[in-house]
Amino acid sequence: MSTGIGRSALARRDLTQGSIVGNLWSLAWPSVIAATLNIIGPAIDMIWIGRLGAASVAGVGVSGIVVTVVQGLVSGLFMGTSAMVARFIGAKDEATANRAAQQAFVIGLLFSLLMAVVGLFLAEPILKVLGVDQAVIAEGAAYMRILLVGIITMSAVTVAQSVMQASGDAMTPMRIALAYRLLHIALCPAFVFGLWIFPKAGVSGAAYSNVISQAAGGALGMWILFTGRTRLRVTLRNFRPDWDLIWRAVRIGLPASLTFMQRSLADLILVWLMTPFGTAAVAAHSLVQRVDQFAQMPGGSMGTAAGALAGQNLGAGRPDRAARTGWLAAAMATGISVLLCLIIWFWAERIFGIYSRDSELINLSSTFLRINIVSYVFWGVVVALSMCLNGLGDTMVPMITNLVTMLGIQLGLAYYLSRYTDLGMYGVRWAAAAGIVARAFIYAGYFRAGRWKRTKV
Repeated sequence: MSTGIGRSALARRDLTQGSIVGNLWSLAWPSVIAATLNIIGPAIDMIWIGRLGAASVAGVGVSGIVVTVVQGLVSGLFMGTSAMVARFIGAKDEATANRAAQQAFVIGLLFSLLMAVVGLFLAEPILKVLGVDQAVIAEGAAYMRILLVGIITMSAVTVAQSVMQASGDAMTPMRIALAYRLLHIALCPAFVFGLWIFPKAGVSGAAYSNVISQAAGGALGMWILFTGRTRLRVTLRNFRPDWDLIWRAVRIGLPASLTFMQRSLADLILVWLMTPFGTAAVAAHSLVQRVDQFAQMPGGSMGTAAGALAGQNLGAGRPDRAARTGWLAAAMATGISVLLCLIIWFWAERIFGIYSRDSELINLSSTFLRINIVSYVFWGVVVALSMCLNGLGDTMVPMITNLVTMLGIQLGLAYYLSRYTDLGMYGVRWAAAAGIVARAFIYAGYFRAGRWKRTKV
């Protein structure tokens, strides 16, 4: 099928009409694949880094959490743009949707410059604050510095994929993710171990392979946006920084950024609580965080799809249809999570055998992961409804909910259980699961109340 035909078919498709399940699934399954490919990067890094020893695993794992904080900030900032694009597409106002997309480039550039400065000067101090061993700091600082300096490549990919998904095109972001992740798969072992013409760079090589592949994905995404090979064709005609639109995007996106950042900061604090139990505990905790990303991905993808659909339905004046979209996304995500729980229960050791050959590390990681099954059962509701709310532009409630449950349950309970009970390091993992369960009930109650239907963007 030619690109011209593909674009006309997408342009004719009205996602505010027809089967909700059909529309949701048509956006969700490509988003699941794209999200899997996007998060597979750190997993690929860890597969090869695992051959370099526990210190390298811990260093890349802890630094990866810091980078995830930054990525969450980027994704959250662009959530405001996505919410506006979805509303304007639903209202059949493509000109304003284009102007909103243009401002994402300004936001991404300014943020990337700031993060490059952080990477250059603060990578090592950040790891020192966490109290990890010097060997872990040496490995992790190099990895973190390269990824933060190169964050502009990730911003370009995120802008392109966010705009496409918000407009109702989930297939093209999936293809972009497939293209640049295949490049990453090829480059990572070559840079880490010095294969063929590439230098042997260890953990730094894993970071280089990420930046290079993301740059290729960002360039491809921009080419697709500006040549009209997706539902919304972005142009730079009459482009200028529109500070009103930028402020509206930031006002919506900043709470979402803080929500994503809170999750990652909580992960960092959990690492700090895990540190007294040794490098093996930190490494196991880091490996579980990698697997968490895969287990949580279906709900996130369902939520992203639901946010785009619900936003378009609100823009078209159909709030009841938007509500049904959110509930269906939560139900579908929960069903997938239950299947993943069965896989984890029976094959946890085999999963971690991919990352390491250290039997102690594999056994400890497997125990941590099985504790997480409690949270995975509820995670579909949490992430599907919270991402749906973010996509609708109602970003304050997810931020407040995360803050309250993070401080009041996850971190407070983790400190108590790990320091004052016999659970020790296992108490950290039980506390993390308890926070997810609490969020599920809060989000379900709020979404059912329907106050989000009055959100303005």
